[in-house]
Amino acid sequence: IRRPPRSTLSSSSAASDVYKRQILYGAILIFGIAAPFIFPAFKVQLSILCILIILAITWNVQGGEMGYNTFGNILFYGLGMYLCASVQVGMFFPLGEWTEGGGEKTFVHTPAQFFQGFAVGLAVAAVVPAIIAGLIGYSILGLRGHYFAICTLGLGVAAGEISGGIEIIGAGQGFTTPPFPNVDRLEARGEFFYFCSFIVLVFTFLAVKAIYSTRFKLVLNAIRDNEDKAEAMGIQTMKYKIIGWMISAFFCGLAGGIMGGLVGYIDSTDVAFDGREMGVFMVLMAILGGKGTLWGPVIGATLFHIFKEGFWTFFLGWQYVALGVLIVVIVIYFPEGIMGWLREKYPERFGEVVDEADRKAQVTLK
Repeated sequence: IRRPPRSTLSSSSAASDVYKRQILYGAILIFGIAAPFIFPAFKVQLSILCILIILAITWNVQGGEMGYNTFGNILFYGLGMYLCASVQVGMFFPLGEWTEGGGEKTFVHTPAQFFQGFAVGLAVAAVVPAIIAGLIGYSILGLRGHYFAICTLGLGVAAGEISGGIEIIGAGQGFTTPPFPNVDRLEARGEFFYFCSFIVLVFTFLAVKAIYSTRFKLVLNAIRDNEDKAEAMGIQTMKYKIIGWMISAFFCGLAGGIMGGLVGYIDSTDVAFDGREMGVFMVLMAILGGKGTLWGPVIGATLFHIFKEGFWTFFLGWQYVALGVLIVVIVIYFPEGIMGWLREKYPERFGEVVDEADRKAQVTLK
């Protein structure tokens, strides 16, 4: 039976949707480029927002698409911080002397040394966490459910304690990252770290979007829905679980490397491996926006950052109470996240629409 040709209306509608989507992407890109100039006093907060979105998107690969809720991505985030800063210093100066008291005042990076070291450090901060994720994945990705979540939570805690005892990276006193070199423009530091975080965000979004358009996403969803059946169908679930975690680790490491340079100081438990805040925030942002969707983590991280900064500004001293109330509201009223609520409320706009010609073809075949 020949498939009926698509109607002109259907084709034009699809072309219109693509056109609108391209306009939306273009508008977001233009706004992202102009943001530090439109809001010059909020460069740091905009940079942190980009990093939070990266963390939410990458957590969603494993927690949303694959169904393995993890608190262990903070491990790769913290590793990225230490690796980027250590490489940036170690390429030109003795790392042990740098981390001694006042070491960062003794050695001064030239602009060329700073930017070259930072670029190499980011590359190391992305690759090494991905390799570590692949190695430890064989050991713990056999666990499921809350056993896996608790195990990954322990990884972050252990990493913080171990790094706090390593003298060459500052141990308990912390690690001061290389200061931004003196340049003519005072705004250069904020703009540099903003555009670093924004470029990595765009790269992360496009990479994950490309991954979601392949068979890989379907395999992750099969693991999430029923891993035993997926294995019975011949899918090598362990391989795909490891690859998914390595993807998350790669981008988490990049985000951590930028964040370390942005804040200027790395503490083992309160900054790098801060599982009680940043580790939990990754999960909350993805849940708020909607797990298992492309735009959900972006929306969730943006709203979460606005709420969080508002709480810290207007409810100082009660900010964690306000944040707890927000969590309760999310769980009760938005259990499927904002994108899930929108799909249920407005399925014609946010749901999966079946083409009329396809529907008639299915009826004819039946």
